[in-house]
Formats: sequence, C-alpha cells, structure tokens
Amino acid sequence: MIRVFIVEDDPMVAELNRRYLESIEGFKAVGTRPSVDAAKQFLKENEVDLILLDVYMPGEQGLALLPYIRQLEKKIDVILITAASDIETIQGALRFGAIDYLIKPFSFDRLKEALVSYQEKTQYVEYHPVLSQQELDEKILKKEKAHVSQQIPKGLTKHTLKIIWDELRRLGDREFSTEDIAKLTGISRVSIRKYLNFLEEIEVLETRVCYGTIGRPINQYVYNEEKGKQIGYYL
Repeated sequence: MIRVFIVEDDPMVAELNRRYLESIEGFKAVGTRPSVDAAKQFLKENEVDLILLDVYMPGEQGLALLPYIRQLEKKIDVILITAASDIETIQGALRFGAIDYLIKPFSFDRLKEALVSYQEKTQYVEYHPVLSQQELDEKILKKEKAHVSQQIPKGLTKHTLKIIWDELRRLGDREFSTEDIAKLTGISRVSIRKYLNFLEEIEVLETRVCYGTIGRPINQYVYNEEKGKQIGYYL
C-alpha cells in the first residue's frame, strides 16, 4: 500500500484529492495538512511514500517543503498539484526532485495517470534491484523510442496489413486462429498466415499451440498489447 500525504490549504480540494486517490487500488491517504509548517511536523512523526503538494499556501510556499524532505533524508516522492503555472516554479519543483506536476484545474484522468505511473515504477524497482539501460529507459524514465518508418516484408502490403490489424484490435485479448481471421476479412488463409507470421516476428502476436479434435496441432494467436504500438512503424 502506497502511503500518500496531502498538503493543501483548501479543505474542499484536499478532500477531493483524497477521494480521487483512494478510488485507485493500492493507495491510502495517511493525512492532510493546510500549511508547510504543519506538514513538516507531520513528516517528523509519520512514514510517508508520496506527497501531493500545493504551492500557494499561507506562510511558506509549498516548494519550501522540498529541500526540507531532502534534509530529513527520507525516501519520499512528491507530485505537485497547484495553480502555479509559471516556468520558474515548475523548474524549481523539478530541480528539487518532483516526479510530476499537475496544473489546476486538472482532470481525474491526469491525476490517475500520475499515480498509476508512480505505482508501476515503485513496483518494478522493488523486484529489479539492477536495471539495464533498456529497462531504465522504458520502465523508469518512460522514454519513447523514436518512430522510424519500417518496410514491411516483400509480398505483403500496408493495405492488407491494416485490414488484418483492425480485426485483431477488435478481438482484443481473445485467442484466434488463421482461419478465424480469414473468415473475418475474406482473405485467403495462405495470405493471412503470412501476415500473422510477420506480426509474430515483431512480437505483436504471441503463439500458442493447441490440438484439435483429431489431434492435429493448431496455432492459436493472441494480441500482445504491450508490443502493439510497434505496428505503427509499418502502417
């Protein structure tokens, strides 16, 4: 369970953030405070994993809490949720180690994205004490590979690949065979097999061997959602 501390001077906003937070599995609000001074006292006495922090508050501004956390030498991460949209404040927060920055008014989807991303990173590093460069880029830094257009194999066409791809996306996580896609698209099984083999090679599809009623092995495919974006390089 990820323990979250909310530092926000508006009680209505603090309560909304708490409700948003606790609607996502794996998170628990352990407290709210309306000022930096009160937050400092709370942090001395309680264990926290993540802080949702406002900037504009009575007394010290929220950014003053960031160097204080470093002085405590506690492993606490911070997401800024604030109306402060000037670049100086944003850069100051990021330089002190804020992992995300949400500008009010924000959508619940954006808050959920920030929290789920944090949760995924936390869980991943828990079980991977050593990372490769690829793992660091993809899982922690969330770097996207540059989109470089790729050539599809000779004998295949983008038009037919798009038709097959649209059907695969409609199937979602259901298993399917070459014959299933042939029936859905009206394309011959021989041609379908070539395209499915190609999609398997680029890891967009995973193959599972099943046995029919007469004992003959049949390839069943399933869409690999994590690798699915790679198809965009070929269309």
